[in-house]
Amino acid sequence: MDTTQYLDVFIDESNEHIEVLYKKLLELEKDPNEKAIIEEIFRAAHTLKGMSATMGYNDLATLTHTLENAFDAIRYDRVQVQSDMIDLLVDTVDHLNTMVEDIASGGTGSLNVKEIASKLEMIEKGTPISEPNKEIKLEVESPTISNVFTNLDAFELSILNESKERGFQNYEITVQLREDCLLKGARVFMVFEVLEQLGEVIKSEPSVNDLEEENFDDTFSVILVSNQDTEEIAKKIKKVSEIEEVSISDFSVSNYRETNESEVLPAPTEEENTSVTENKVEKKDKEQETKKASHNNKTIRVNIDKLDVLMNLFEELIIDRGRLEQISVDLQNADLKETVERMARISSDLQNIILTMRMVPIDTVFSRFPRMVRKLARDLNKQIDIEIIGADTELDRTVIDEIGDPIVHLLRNAIDHGVESPEERIRKGKPEKGTIELKAYHSGNHVFIEISDDGAGINKDKVLQKAINNGILTESAAEGLSEQQIYELILESGFSTADKISDISGRGVGLDVVKNTIESLGGRISIDSEYNKGSVFSIQLPLTLTIISALLVELNKEKYAIPLSSIIETAIISKEQILSAHHKKVIDFRGKVVPLVDLKGIFGVEQEAAPDEYTSIVFVKKGEKIAALVVDSFIGQQEIVLKSLGSLLSNTFAISGATILGDGEVALIIDSNAIIK
Repeated sequence: MDTTQYLDVFIDESNEHIEVLYKKLLELEKDPNEKAIIEEIFRAAHTLKGMSATMGYNDLATLTHTLENAFDAIRYDRVQVQSDMIDLLVDTVDHLNTMVEDIASGGTGSLNVKEIASKLEMIEKGTPISEPNKEIKLEVESPTISNVFTNLDAFELSILNESKERGFQNYEITVQLREDCLLKGARVFMVFEVLEQLGEVIKSEPSVNDLEEENFDDTFSVILVSNQDTEEIAKKIKKVSEIEEVSISDFSVSNYRETNESEVLPAPTEEENTSVTENKVEKKDKEQETKKASHNNKTIRVNIDKLDVLMNLFEELIIDRGRLEQISVDLQNADLKETVERMARISSDLQNIILTMRMVPIDTVFSRFPRMVRKLARDLNKQIDIEIIGADTELDRTVIDEIGDPIVHLLRNAIDHGVESPEERIRKGKPEKGTIELKAYHSGNHVFIEISDDGAGINKDKVLQKAINNGILTESAAEGLSEQQIYELILESGFSTADKISDISGRGVGLDVVKNTIESLGGRISIDSEYNKGSVFSIQLPLTLTIISALLVELNKEKYAIPLSSIIETAIISKEQILSAHHKKVIDFRGKVVPLVDLKGIFGVEQEAAPDEYTSIVFVKKGEKIAALVVDSFIGQQEIVLKSLGSLLSNTFAISGATILGDGEVALIIDSNAIIK
């Protein structure tokens, strides 16, 4: 069977199961007796094994099979989870991940897993890792007279005779399942699938129908015609889990004839001629129908490239819709106006559906970090817990694909250079175990990701001195920097405050890459820190890179767009309501003093000679912070397509992009989060 068409689905689903294995192993380390966790690990390993075997990735199937067996022993209390097992189990999943990554990059997923598989088998048997492993019992016997198959017909005997003449071997194989095997029919089916790859099954006892309906105890036998040796056959059968014993012997047709020479064999019927092969095909069809029925539900996988094409087409539709709305206003035609309004409603619903299709929970990125933190902390002899908050926060798939590496850099810095050693933390009066918090949340039209630690913080004097010594800035320029500007110097290329650069990190190692990656996504990174208390790295990212609802405003006949998700409300105030505090203009907003921000001054728009007595205000928020933006007038709400300004204008303050309006004009999109910051 050609499986290449299923490769993408296989890789996606394999990665999902590997993430489950990683996540649940870390949970198991904290709660080794929790049956629900053990069951989830077993199911993930079992599913991955079946997928790998179907796709023909034998090393992957072998390793997942041994992992499944180990957890089968654990879930039935034959083996108790010990803390020293977790490292081996995590290493096993690392091997699985390596093989899947190799397959994804065009390889075969081949890897020498013999050593780690043997250790897993020792766990399964409950023996210490140092002791020799025991194999599934295998008996290979000399040709014998069968006591199982006493009703072979002439057709079956002729096949066995002919196969012998053509150089094939006839084997009688008896398989004993474990007493605690739950899905005997499924195990039999898997054994038959293996045998069909090795040769042809001529007969089974009990019959195929009885095996399918589980009308047997724990043992069944088959006659197999194959050109493989017994060792290879046994090896393949052992890949199926929950098998207690396999017995293989040569099946002698002559002995069978001598024993039954007085019997008159009935003529083969048409039904018997089709024999087991047809039954097995029927069994397969039923199995596939069952699977199809159980999976014929409400989800499909769609290639992200197709969604990108769909989004690009929809962006063009939005621009044309804006143009139609403008024409409708100009012509004042009732029919046209009604049609455009209906088109606007339908396209808004369509937009929400498309955007939702592209949104992915950030947990797909966050889920891999606990194991990384655990491993690095152990390597550095540190004790660190990681707390994840807001993992269900959704972000555009395009952003999700790019944000993983920057977060890895920041976490490695926090582990290596942020959180102190247990001894140092005790000397400082801190808990022996450090904490890293990874948090995601929505604010307006953005998602914020914060990586905070309760470690050593950043020594701003040391940062400043290093920057001066490296020629990044002069002493006179350094005097005018705020604390946050000093901290953000570590984002400069090659800047580091670490006294000794390790192979893990030092503050500044790779942080320029973090900054560049985040800015390429239309985001920003900021740093806050308190010496000996900890640090917070905050990443601001656009919720989506495409279509947003915005309020169009005017500044001296220039049009700007403010994302609607950042706006609390709009107002028109008189001059008397404007106050002063600390030499800055403020306004009272429902009992709260809010700074008044002159957008004309920020963007260098020419000021009018005599300002009006009344001022138009847009109240915007970022988290708990609020600001009042001064504009000339409100134009109205509109759906806009966010376009990048390009690399030359990527660092323009408080501008996140531009959009094309219905009349063909270009309006700049205001980043109110940057203004509030």
